[in-house]
Order: sequence, then structure tokens, then C-alpha cells
Amino acid sequence: MITKRLTSITSILLLTSTLSFAQKQALRLHYDKPAAVWEETLPLGNGRLGMMPDGGVNDEKIVLNDITLWSGSPQDANNYEAYKQLPQIKELLLAGKNVEAQALIDKDFVCKGPGSGGARWGCYQVLGDLDLKFDYSKPNAQVTNYQRSLSLNTAVANCSYLVDGVTYKREYFTSFGDDVNMIRLTADKPGKLNFSINISRLERSATSTSGNTLLLQGRLDNGTDGNGMQYQASVKAKLTGGTLSSTANSLLVKNATEVIIYISAATDFRKPDFKQRIQRDLDAAVKKPYAAQKQQHITNYQKLFNRVDINLGSPESTETTDQQLISFHKEPGNHKDMPVLFFQFGRYLSISSTRVGLLPPNLQGLWANQVHTPWNGDYHLDVNVQMNHFPVEVSNLSELNLPLVELVRGLVKPGEKTAKAYYNADGWVAHVITNVWGWTEPGESASWGVTKAGSGWLCSNLWDHYAFTNDKAYLKSIYLILKGSAQFYSSILIKDPKSGYWVTAPSSSPENSFVMPDGSGRHASICIGATIDNQIMRELFTNVITASKTLGIDKSFSDTLKLRLKQIPPAGIISKDGRIQEWLEDYQETDPQHRHISHLYGIYPASEITPDGTPELAEAAKKTLNVRGDDGPSWSIAYKLLFWARLHDGNRAYKLFTEIMKPTTRTDINYGSGGGIYPNLLSAGPPFQIDGNFGTTAGIAEMLIQSHAGYIDLLPAIPDSWKTSGSVKGLKARGNFTVDFAWKDGKVTTYKITSPDPRSVRVKVNGAIKNVTAQKS
Repeated sequence: MITKRLTSITSILLLTSTLSFAQKQALRLHYDKPAAVWEETLPLGNGRLGMMPDGGVNDEKIVLNDITLWSGSPQDANNYEAYKQLPQIKELLLAGKNVEAQALIDKDFVCKGPGSGGARWGCYQVLGDLDLKFDYSKPNAQVTNYQRSLSLNTAVANCSYLVDGVTYKREYFTSFGDDVNMIRLTADKPGKLNFSINISRLERSATSTSGNTLLLQGRLDNGTDGNGMQYQASVKAKLTGGTLSSTANSLLVKNATEVIIYISAATDFRKPDFKQRIQRDLDAAVKKPYAAQKQQHITNYQKLFNRVDINLGSPESTETTDQQLISFHKEPGNHKDMPVLFFQFGRYLSISSTRVGLLPPNLQGLWANQVHTPWNGDYHLDVNVQMNHFPVEVSNLSELNLPLVELVRGLVKPGEKTAKAYYNADGWVAHVITNVWGWTEPGESASWGVTKAGSGWLCSNLWDHYAFTNDKAYLKSIYLILKGSAQFYSSILIKDPKSGYWVTAPSSSPENSFVMPDGSGRHASICIGATIDNQIMRELFTNVITASKTLGIDKSFSDTLKLRLKQIPPAGIISKDGRIQEWLEDYQETDPQHRHISHLYGIYPASEITPDGTPELAEAAKKTLNVRGDDGPSWSIAYKLLFWARLHDGNRAYKLFTEIMKPTTRTDINYGSGGGIYPNLLSAGPPFQIDGNFGTTAGIAEMLIQSHAGYIDLLPAIPDSWKTSGSVKGLKARGNFTVDFAWKDGKVTTYKITSPDPRSVRVKVNGAIKNVTAQKS
């Protein structure tokens, strides 16, 4: 009785104590030289506009972006006769003739036309380059005291240097207040700023001046008549001292002491009055005092960024970030500031690359430096765009999930057409890739393009926003999206006579293939009942059943899904060698180290496989991961980190973190081993893909807190190198709980859980699960 009472008192003390957190780590990227390549520049963005300055001394190039700038246009590439081939495809698959089924799919069951390889598909594109060319009194004078930095605490970048006794400074931010890019240049001696301002784009552009306003205008290719999306960027400069003049295509600054450059840009994507908006934003920005603009920008940004603080008990490194990256990779246990910096950099990238009412971050987030970005810079639905959103809920940026919700909402109507055209099915479907134009058709090759996991996986992201917020009005708004996806999967199932399970057909495991078991040596990708399909259906059907009960609607459909859950395969089947099978049959994969690990979807983002709930499957998953190996493109390494964190192996998860943090400068297109991080901390596929940043951010959070198994688990996968001491403030748990806690020697010492709706919640602390009542937030 005394022991119970002491335990209860301890719980109350833990819950209600005021947490003390170590001094905040100064979160910044900093360098002692200008960027030599784009992968060294500093990413700035306000969710719509982006810029990446290189900090050049004689010539500075600033790459500009607008999240809405896309070529291409809507199209209907459905083959409306495709469903007629479905009976024969299923018959071939059930007869074990996968290669023949795949050939038929390539012929009659893919999209019409060139698909993602065509101009009409379009791609995310760079807006343009702003170029500043400087004229110093002594052109060959030595440059000293060079510094370049990006503050994650303020979303402001700086550079400074000394030339011929004059200190020059530049300050850059993409305003969260006035929605313009701003650059402030100063010299500490009067009249020493002399430079030209130019703006350009490699294609489909025209540069001109109107008075002292510099203009970049153009129209992208829509893939039909060439008259696609329109764009414009307008540049103005405000001087203290000196003179401003213009030529036909540039602005000239002479003998100024301070110059503020304003860049306003937009496209006509959903905004026919975009030119008026550009002018309005530019006029408003020029009128406002710079100090007030900067403070408004910081205040608005910090409303999001300051929600979370993490400290691992390590002082900030004095090394430049590029050197710090090298030092960390050599001795990861001695540089605990790097995981904190990288985690907060991921949150910074989320805040900077999307905003409510616009588009979600694409393969490159917001930042691209090419007209034709790698893989079209579009949205891949077999892990990539989902991974972009893995960290937003747990890292207390919940509203940043909403742009993806709206993108998915826009896929439902075209997805219904695709479901009928190919499967004669109810509901809606999206396959492997999409764009801003609402593409849902299969891709142009059976080997990768017919994977149907996209729509169900997107619904997982949508569900996460409800799970973390408990917002029933939101749940009601997405119910028909979830239901439509579940209707599709439920209506395409066929019974496999071998196993007795009801399965998807045709099916495939994203981008992977297997060796045919007939001894022919032939390879195939198409099958029935790939494991990822089964895991997605189990998660989706369960979520729709829960939503139906929560909203008090649609009981008959809920009952149908309950029956389906009994008919479809389990979350995993263990193969003869102890691994989780990637396919319903125990095929031999053609590439044992393949970058995709789709058959472990049940571990993350789903919670079908857990160490406590399904220990045999959890052990089989570990064997699967050991065979797959720890290398790959950055996003693949990040996914493996997430799996190991969910499997409660902190040291292995941390090993994956050190793997992804390999310094690299590679920019070739890579599908195998490699990965790594560029000097500016953006992740390399290579080339740059932002999903590696976001996946790793989510992975670090999963090492510290988990809430998918029915309780909040504190320090579920903490590595040995983090155990000494640390603290967390502001991370989120499912159920709309905010969690703060601190630890020493690997044991939680204090914690606090708050919620807008105080209620009891189960919490696992130092190995023991207890019920506590959250405080009102």
C-alpha cells in the first residue's frame, strides 16, 4: 500500500513539476566562404516564394522560386477500354503467368500517351536568377573576415566581409509578413555600394525595365498550344545615398550606403489577377520601414518555429557547418549538436516550403535551380510526398499537413474516372505519380506505373492530421475521401484459390521486381496481393471503421469493411528464411538491397507491426532490414531509420542517422547506394531530394516520442550517445497532447503533458505504463 502511494505521488510530481530546460542551442548554418555550387547556397522561403543566395563577393547569384510555377496542363490520359483486359490479366496472374500478364498491362493497361515523359505532364520549374555584380574601388583588393550564415531561429540569412577597409553586409529574408523577398545591403563607409541588378531565366522569359522597376515575365509550355502558366517577377530598389538608374534590362546603383532590394513574384495558378497582386505587394513593402518588416517576418515565422525545443546536452559547434558535417561523420558520438540542428532544420524547411491554401512541398520542396527538375520535381506517391509530411504532426506543425489534404481532395474526381477506366471499380484511385493538374492514371510502364498504393497511402497522411488533432469537423470533411479510397480497394479484390485470401490483382510492390519461380530466369513486377497493398488496406479499412463510429454515420459500409478485414491477408507473412515476404508468394527479389522497403509499411507509417503487439513480425522485420542493408538514396536511409526507431532499437536508428549524414557533393541521378547530405544540409538522392531531410526529421522525433501503439511512449528508441542528459519541449502525441520532458542517464526525470481538452492518457515512462491526466494547455 505504501509502495503504491509513493508511486502515485511520484507520478503527480512528474506530471506537474515545472520543467527546466538547458540553454537553447544557437541554431544556424554558417560558412567562411561564398557558395561555390547551388548545393552550398542557403534556402529561404515563406511557403510560396523561395530564394537561395550564394553570398558571392564580386558576383552574387540568387536563385528564385515560386511554389506554384509548373509547366504542363490538365489532361485525360485514361484508357477507357483498359478494364476489358482485366479478366485476362487476372486469369494469367492466377495461373502463375506473371510475365505474360505484365506484357498485357504494358500493352493495354497503362496511360495513353507519353505520361510523365511528355510536355503536357509538366514539371516544377525554377523561377529565375537574380544577379548582383559589384564594383569596388580596388577591384583586386583582398577579401577578409568573410562570414555567411542562416539563422533557423529567425529565418534570416546574412553575409559580411571586408574589402579595402570597408565592411559590407547583406541580409536576406523571404517575408512571412509582406510576402516578398528582401535583401538589405550596407557598407560601413558612405557611398561604397556600386552594383548592377539583373534578372534572367534560361527559357521562355523576357527581361525589361519600367521606370526603376526590373521585370521578368514569361509563359511556360502547357504541352498543347504552348500557352501555359504565366509568371512575373518585379524587382525594386530603395537607396540611402547614391543614385538609382536603369538600362533596358538592369538596375544600376551608384555610390549608395544602404540598398534594400524587394522582389515580388507570382503566377496565374488559380490567380488571374497575379500581376495586380505583385504590384500591390511590392508597393506595400516599399512603403514600410525595413526594421518593422523584419520584425513582422520574424514574429510570424516564430509562431510556428518556436513551438518545439530539443536539447541533447551538447554545446554548439564552433566549426563551419560544412566542416561540422565532416567532424560529425567521423565521430558521431561526440557531436550531439548535429542531430538537434538537423531536426530543427527539417522543421525550418517544412515551415518555409508550404503554407495553408497553397501547394504541398514537392520532390524538391520549394527549391529548384533547373527548368527541368529531376523526376519533374513532381509528387511521387509511393513514399516521397508522404515522407515530406511524416514530421509535421509530431513536430508541432500540424497545419502544414493541410496543403496535402487539398491536393488529395483534388484527386478524387479524376481518380473516380481512373478507377472506372481500368478496374470498373467504385471509389477513386491514384497510382504512383501526380502533379498539380490532378493526374491519377497509371504510369507509362507496368514495372512501376501500375502500383495502386498511392491513394491509400495518401489517406494515411490525411488520417494522421485527425489522429493528432482530434478535430471531428476535419474528420467529417475528409470522410468521403477516405471512404472513396476504401471503396476502391474493397471492390477490386478477388479470391486467391491457393491461400483463400481476398487480394488485389493486378498488384505490385513499388518499383521492385522478383525472379519467376519457374526456373526460366525471367523477372516480373506484377503479381497478386503485394504486402504493401494488404497493409495499406488493413490501416485504411480500420481508419474508416473508426471514422464511421466517431461520426455516427455509414454503419453498413463500416460492417462491409469489418468483413473485408477478416478476408484479406494479415499485416505480414513470414518467409522460409525468417523475413517478411514482400509478395503474397515467397518470391526471390531481383535486388536484395532494393531502395524501396514497401512491405514494412505496416511498421511505419501504419502501426500493424509493433514489438509488443506482434513480436514475431517485429523480429522478421529486423531480418528484412538486415538483408536490405543500411545504404541507399537518402530518403531510403531515412525510412530505415524510422523502421528501427519503431522497432525500439535506438542505436541502430542512430547508425542510420550517421549514414544519412555522410558529406557528399554528388549530383548525378542515383537509384542505389550513395545518399548523403550537401554542405547546405539538404539531402542528396542524389541529386537533391527534400524527402531525406523530412524523413530524418521524423525519425529523430520517433526516437524521442511515439504514440501509435495506444499510449505515449517517452524515449522509446534513445541511442546510448544521447542518454547522458537532454530535454524536449513541445512535441505532439496523437490525441492532441503536447509533451515536454527531460532525462538523465537514459531515465525520464520530469515530464508534463498538456491538452486543450484535459483527460486521462496512458503514458509509458521508464518502462512502466500508467494513466495520467493531462493539464489544460
